[in-house]
Amino acid sequence: MTEASHVPKRLKVTAAVDISKVGAGFAITSIALELEAQVEGLLIEQFRALTDAAKTNCPVSKALSATPISLTARLA
Repeated sequence: MTEASHVPKRLKVTAAVDISKVGAGFAITSIALELEAQVEGLLIEQFRALTDAAKTNCPVSKALSATPISLTARLA
């Protein structure tokens, strides 16, 4: 958001990781991200585009591409 000239006043991010028994061991089977952001002057459409791009281009998301990652993002 900052690169797009929208400096957040506040970002709150939580991640829930589901670990399940797979075969003889365990594996991360899903990750659910929740983002609550306070950004002045940012339209919801812009916010959605920026958060979707961040999720897609995040190095961690790329490294975990075999694991389903969901994102719920909202403006406060």
